[in-house]
Order: sequence, then C-alpha cells, then structure tokens
Amino acid sequence: MSQGPVGTSDVVVVGGGAAGLSLAHRLVETGVATVTVVEPPDGPARPAERTWCYWDHGDGDDDAAGGGDGDFDEAVTATWPLLRVHGADGSPLTVDPAPSRYRMVRSTAFERLVHARLERSPGGRVLRATADSVRDVPGGAEVRCTAADGRTLTLRSRYVFDSRPLRTLPPARTRLLQHFRGWFVRTRTDRFDPAVADLMDFRVPQPRHGLAFGYVLPLAPDRALVEYTEFSRTPLTTAAYEAALGHYAREVLRLGEFTVDTAEQGVIPMTDARFPRRAGAAVFRIGTAGGATRPATGYTFAAVQRHSRAIAAALRDGRGSVPAPHGRRALAMDAVLLRALDTGRIDGPAFFTGLFRRTPPQRLLRFLDGATSVREEWGIGLRTPVGPMLRTALEVPFLPRRPHPAPGTGESPR
Repeated sequence: MSQGPVGTSDVVVVGGGAAGLSLAHRLVETGVATVTVVEPPDGPARPAERTWCYWDHGDGDDDAAGGGDGDFDEAVTATWPLLRVHGADGSPLTVDPAPSRYRMVRSTAFERLVHARLERSPGGRVLRATADSVRDVPGGAEVRCTAADGRTLTLRSRYVFDSRPLRTLPPARTRLLQHFRGWFVRTRTDRFDPAVADLMDFRVPQPRHGLAFGYVLPLAPDRALVEYTEFSRTPLTTAAYEAALGHYAREVLRLGEFTVDTAEQGVIPMTDARFPRRAGAAVFRIGTAGGATRPATGYTFAAVQRHSRAIAAALRDGRGSVPAPHGRRALAMDAVLLRALDTGRIDGPAFFTGLFRRTPPQRLLRFLDGATSVREEWGIGLRTPVGPMLRTALEVPFLPRRPHPAPGTGESPR
C-alpha cells in the first residue's frame, strides 16, 4: 500500500465520541489550535448510537455542568425539570432542583452538530480513518492511519489527544462495573410524565452482590428510554437484561401494551484506578481512558466539557501538561463509596435513596458533579452511614492495587 501525504495540524484528536468531539469543538471555537479529528470509517468499528445526560444549572452558564454557554443546545433531545427516586419499599421521592435541569444528548445529533461546526471552520477537519499507531516524534507526535480505501496516512501535530478505550485497566483497589440495557419504548396509551426523570428506581429484584435499579427518561407521554442498570462485578447476558427489562416494564411500571423501537447496551468501569493522563511527551488521554468517568456514578459528559475547557486553557497558556478531569478529594470519596458498596457494608438502595431524601437537591447535584466545598461534603457525609463509611475510609489507603481486565465496550447514558 502506498503512503499518503503527511498531514499537519496543531492537534490531532483520536476518536470522535463525546470526549474527542467536545475537545475539538472547544479548541476550534476558541481559536486555540487547528485540529484534525480521526474517526473510524463507517462499519463495525463505529460505535452504535449512544445517550449522554448531564445537569444544566439553568443560570445561562452551562460551564459547571455540560455544554458551556449553551454550546450544544441544538443537540439536546429532552430536558426534565423534576427528578424522582423510588425506594426499595416503593415510596417515591420527587425533587425540584431548580434552576438545574437534567438533559439528554443523543450521540448522532451531537456528532452532526460538531461535524458541521468543524467543517465551517478553517481550523478544523474530520478524517475518516482507522488509527493504527500513536507515538512521540521530535517536536510533537505522529498518528499513522489507514483510510477506508486502504491508503496509509501519516498525521503530525504538536499534541495528540487519544480517547480510544484502554486495552487493560490500571491497577485498582476496587472495581465494579456499571452495566445496563435500555429500551426506547412506545406505549399504546400515555404512561409517562415528560416533566419527571426517574434517576433510580429500586423496585427491582436486587442482585446478591451490588445493586440494581430502573432508569426512565420520558420523551413524550407515550415514549421513553426505559433502562435496567446494575452496579456489580460481572455483566449479564443479553437474555438476562431482556428478562430484567421485561419484568421492570410490565410488572413494575405496568406499561401495558408497548413496542420497542431500539435498544442500547453498555458497560463501563467504576474503579478507583489511577488513569494515566499522559501516554508520551506529546500524547495525552481523554475521556473514559483519561479518567473522566466519575467512579461512583458513571457520569462522564459533564466532566468531559470541563476537561475540554481546561485543556484549551492549558494550550492557550503554553503549558505542557493538562489537569486531571476530577479533583483528588472527589476521587478519594468515590474510592470509599466504591469499597463500601463492594464489601456490602452499606446497602446501596438505602444509601442512594437516603442521599436524595436528606440532601438539598442543588447541593446533591453539585456533589454528584464534584463541585461541592469541603463544608458541604462534610454535611453530606454526616447524612450517610457514618460507622461503615468511616471504617472503610480508614481501610482504603492500605489496600493493595490489583490489575483488572478491561470491560466490554459501551458507554453509560450518563
């Protein structure tokens, strides 16, 4: 095969998911750098459509939560002003986190929006090719790719930001998986309240280890994303997810007659591993591969937006390193919670239901986003099972970190 011409830009982004496209958009829109995004050609290598959700704080500045100044409003599929949790005993709790709102973005709409903006910009382009290797070279980094027609292409840049999934996970003290399957359902009669998102519905049978819950995002009175999710050590078979979803839709939600338009399924790590942010002198990791997924919740989209802004600021200021997507304090708290869940010292459904019952909604959302102060976190901690959490906090620093296999591909709808 012949080698195509060498392409140059300030930055090459490998992978066109939420992390890669968000960073490319931020760099091009702010004029910090010229960018080439390398995405797989159409075919099995391209991921299926995914769903991402985040908090919009509703104050005209999405920076603390998601898009950043409403950057991605055009890609938002639905918004919910109210949140609801169902305890294991069936009791519902509805909270109004105003001015915050919960928002859904579908990957197809997001990709279409960002691609169009990159095409309009002289500093951005999207290359459909398979990235074969990424390495440091004098003065920057190099990405070798195979185009759809078989040509080998070489891209050179000052920096490369790689969002491809890791083949193996870094050693961790605790590793659970958030794994799920969801149906986009259409009911014969109106069954959903489009104003309320059910974040956690614990009226489902609980596994022997970990926890399980339903998740319902209404899109219309007769349409919704209905999902079954587990936090546990091992994913289920598709048949097992289907059975759990069927029970939840028919026996718990009592949807009556319905059809399934499409389905989505995935698994992501919930781990206290230390994800390396750097893979070379000029090569950085972003997205889940760079530690952007919040370990205790699986939320990623909001952290990706914050991290993209931080990277853009670092490049603008001429810094040769980028900050972590999450602060040390947030990661330390997540490590304790993951260990407490994994050991069974706390009851998962009771723990999360209690957080919603005892914590003001705005403060809780900031906590889930890692944006609370030490004083606020102390107050939230006193509303949790203090004994088991304290015992776990004293134990975690002395636990060894062990390697774990990487989970199968997939992305959380968070």
